[in-house]
Amino acid sequence: GTHVAEEHPEMPLWECDASGCTKETKSIVLDANWRWIHNGQYTNCYKDGDWDKTLCPDPETCARNCYLDGSGVREYASTYGIKANGNGLTLDFVTDTEYGSNYGSRVYMMDNEREYKMFKLKNREFTLTVDMARMPCGLNGAVYFVEMEQDGGTASSGGANQAGAMYGTGYCDAQCPHDMKFINGEANTIDWNATSDPPIGKYGSCCAEMDIWEANSRATAYTPHPCSITGLHRCEGTECGDNDKDERYDGVCDKDGCDFNSWRLGNHTYYGRKVAGADFVVDSKKKLTVVTQFITHDGTDTGDLVDIKRFYVQDGKTIENSYSSIAGVTGNSVTDELCSEMKDAFGDINDFKRKGGLKAMGEALDRGMVLVMSLWDDSLANMLWLDSRYPPDAPEGTPGVDRGPCFTDTGSPAYLRKKFPTASVTYSDIKVGPIGTTLQSGSGGNGEGDDDEFGGNRRLDEVLV
Repeated sequence: GTHVAEEHPEMPLWECDASGCTKETKSIVLDANWRWIHNGQYTNCYKDGDWDKTLCPDPETCARNCYLDGSGVREYASTYGIKANGNGLTLDFVTDTEYGSNYGSRVYMMDNEREYKMFKLKNREFTLTVDMARMPCGLNGAVYFVEMEQDGGTASSGGANQAGAMYGTGYCDAQCPHDMKFINGEANTIDWNATSDPPIGKYGSCCAEMDIWEANSRATAYTPHPCSITGLHRCEGTECGDNDKDERYDGVCDKDGCDFNSWRLGNHTYYGRKVAGADFVVDSKKKLTVVTQFITHDGTDTGDLVDIKRFYVQDGKTIENSYSSIAGVTGNSVTDELCSEMKDAFGDINDFKRKGGLKAMGEALDRGMVLVMSLWDDSLANMLWLDSRYPPDAPEGTPGVDRGPCFTDTGSPAYLRKKFPTASVTYSDIKVGPIGTTLQSGSGGNGEGDDDEFGGNRRLDEVLV
């Protein structure tokens, strides 16, 4: 932060108990990967997808030479499209500046200026309100938890990482991303591939991940991803589980997870954009309150995680989650049983079970996890795994391939950035507390009628009238 002082936009969090909810003022921080990296003056350490060879001849020297710059609250909005709005946060998809364009963002909730807020969600419920009306096919508005370090990795790096959580360092997730520019206080410069999209290095950054809400206005899923490691693990080789080496199921994390996607589980009229001729139980054009409950086997904080339940509140009405209608798959929540039945029915490898299932997920939740809020597009798989047919070349009618109503050819970042630059997502009214304590009142929204530009790219032959 040698040029711009870091300022964290405020975001409230409601901590609830039996007597009600108390509003606490927290803040959010932008992930370090989005930031300007320079030599303390005005020379870029990283530009156009590649590292400066002079400043960054090796990982250690690079970390010593290079600085992450700060962002003021004004820059959060004007450069990155991140806007605090009282009860929450709006993330814009495309933000154009004189230096270029920014696409999407990823932010973390802070507990104070230098530490992330750590959530322990076993035997708790987590509630937020989402507005997905401006989120078309191909985009992902994601709210999730990952087992990052509370200080962003400063202590464990032995002094190499001096930026820490204040500058959004230390990200990891169950996909073991190779695009992290710094891991454990060292630059990821070895074998850096600048022509990859996104550019990637030798190492990945792995940790357990609990996806609360991955969605656009056409599809949604919630997904636990357990790992066989604890905390952040810098992976190399097979343990990263890289797809391009055909090692997806040999890594330390469950990359598929156990995804509860109503459409994939057979209900094509549950979640979607309610317009004339298309009726849905949950209307993604209106604000929606999403409640997720982490149930233990004995109803205590120390019990094993056995169930992740979901319901919604919209227009003041409570809506139970949809039930699976796939033969041999029963239930409307994430249990080890439903996961095993779903993997069998869809012919998927049960890596979820191999990585310890819900018990392992619960142990990660118990250790404490960081809240992530993001908006992203997908250069690797065009988000087809969320809202379309995936894999797209699978034979028609293959079980589990149909995940949502979107076309297979409209999810590319190039298409989305051109057609939907004004897309955005809003997350608000985040509440956490013992089970049954977070719901104070419902949420409203705008009316039905004809759809707008964000409603395109659905495979219309599959509309249910």
